Amino acid sequence: MLTLSGLTYRIGGRILLDQASAQIAEGSRVGLVGRNGVGKSTLLDLIRGALQPDGGAIELPRGHRIGFLAQEAPDGETTPLATVLAADSERTMLLAERDTRAEPLRVAEIEARLVEIEASAPSRAARILAGLGLDEAMQRQPLNELSGGWRMRVALAEILFAESDLLLLDEPTNHLDLEAALWLERFLRNYRRTLILVSHDRRFLNAVTTFTLHLERGRLTAYSGGFDAFLRARTEAARRLEILARRQSDERERLRAFVDRFRAKASKARQAQSRLKALARLEPIVLSVEEAPPRIAFPEPLHLRPPLITLERAAVGYVAGKPVLSRLDLRLDPDDRIALLGANGNGKTTLARLLAGQLEPMAGRVARSPNLACGFFAQHQIDQMQSDASAFDRLSALMPGGPPEAVRARLGRFGFSQEKAFVAAGELSGGERARLNLALITHNAPALLILDEPTNHLDIEAREALVQAINDFAGAVVLVSHDRHLVELIADRLWLVAGGTVRPFDGDLDDYERLVLETDASGTAGRSTTAAPGDRRATRRLAAKRRLELDPLRRVARQAEETIARLTEEREALDRTLAEPQGPRSDRFELFAVLKRRAELVRSIERAEREWLAAEQSIEREAK
Repeated sequence: MLTLSGLTYRIGGRILLDQASAQIAEGSRVGLVGRNGVGKSTLLDLIRGALQPDGGAIELPRGHRIGFLAQEAPDGETTPLATVLAADSERTMLLAERDTRAEPLRVAEIEARLVEIEASAPSRAARILAGLGLDEAMQRQPLNELSGGWRMRVALAEILFAESDLLLLDEPTNHLDLEAALWLERFLRNYRRTLILVSHDRRFLNAVTTFTLHLERGRLTAYSGGFDAFLRARTEAARRLEILARRQSDERERLRAFVDRFRAKASKARQAQSRLKALARLEPIVLSVEEAPPRIAFPEPLHLRPPLITLERAAVGYVAGKPVLSRLDLRLDPDDRIALLGANGNGKTTLARLLAGQLEPMAGRVARSPNLACGFFAQHQIDQMQSDASAFDRLSALMPGGPPEAVRARLGRFGFSQEKAFVAAGELSGGERARLNLALITHNAPALLILDEPTNHLDIEAREALVQAINDFAGAVVLVSHDRHLVELIADRLWLVAGGTVRPFDGDLDDYERLVLETDASGTAGRSTTAAPGDRRATRRLAAKRRLELDPLRRVARQAEETIARLTEEREALDRTLAEPQGPRSDRFELFAVLKRRAELVRSIERAEREWLAAEQSIEREAK
């Protein structure tokens, strides 16, 4: 269906694609994966003809239609339903031909075909729009009355409705809530034509794709199966390559030892020359050295007594007398991990802002722990970072009086190297700005994190680092995310925001998925759901107890890790001193002192490494 042959593309003198080749069979659902910046979006642009390659070829069957989600949202007076219907190219062409006053016989044929199409097209378009969250009223509103996020859903509905022969989707869930993402997952699983999907949501990839293309260092490698199957195959391949490299290294040493020993011996000269030629022919095995995943580590929060926040019959909104949410009776404790469920527009962000203290209650009572600090992550904060101020400038402004070393150390906990710390925020990638935002909102070591779609700009490795950081965090977390993998790994409790209020959801995400997919387009999902704490409370208590039990071990591991980093830096400084021409070698007493200190550092590093390893192994055993 699609053949890429020796594809080469350069941008700014940098080779993004280097002789990349792949074959995709018709009807395949392909996941295109790779680190941020490797060229996945560029490859999609090349396939659809928006860019031209510097070399190689892209072959597609003649007449095949390509569907691509444009970055510009549709606008104007037309309605979402009319916009989606217009995406049916056959219907649009028939209407245009009919309006040109074709021959009567042809007009009759057109009318007959339009009757067939119209019998199913409007209902199919309405189902797709409803699945993406637009109810009947929104489907008949003018596009220019909808927000940009809703209009992007209309753009997605257009290309899904058109059923193109080749569908290219680049992060299609970024504009969706969890409910719409669940619907899209099911829709794409049943897609009958060819699909290439770029996503950093590993569960979404596993659910949708049957084939994986990995883009790394300009080359494409094909793997059968979804993302987890790709990871297993890649790990096994790397292990085999490492074994081969070790064997080859041993063989090199054996041949070199033979040559060195017998080169000058006349009786062995011919064998030595033979070994030299064999050594020259031994093609070196190059191990893949991947970029280290970004590090994320939240500062240790102040330990507060429960509850952190209590809501009693509270109501909240933006317009006087018109609450978005009411009848709120909720409690948040220091050990809570809560995910908010509910369709966009139901009030998840409103509740998050109330918990963060950014909105005052319109009625009822909200009680907070006196020393409670909250870190609130929102998408608009990332969009507002287009400036000349560096990461260091931004964080130091929030830490007045803090020494530069403390600011740089805090940035280091979020993956910012010495160089990156001083790059203008406007020049950072989306993922780097997201990590910077995490550093900024936690500058005062808050005991409560409220994270509203924190992963939109993060690649898979950074998402896994975020999961680890949240699970290591000793405070409370409230999460809003369409990334089901993230929610499943973090949340102990689920709160459903629906019907103008918030209630604990009795069940897990599988239960919620069934509820969402079985609900009609009227949007009544979850309104009759009532709290039945039983098993959920027991699960929550168990999770909290296990976190408390693991806290001492995690502190030991963190302290050991910090000790290793500090001592290693000192040892490397001594090594640089010893390597300098004007170093301590001329003074034997100074040299002895330096060597003695270096030996002490090596022993201390080894001891700290043993402590760290023992703590990590204990954490792993206890977590099982």
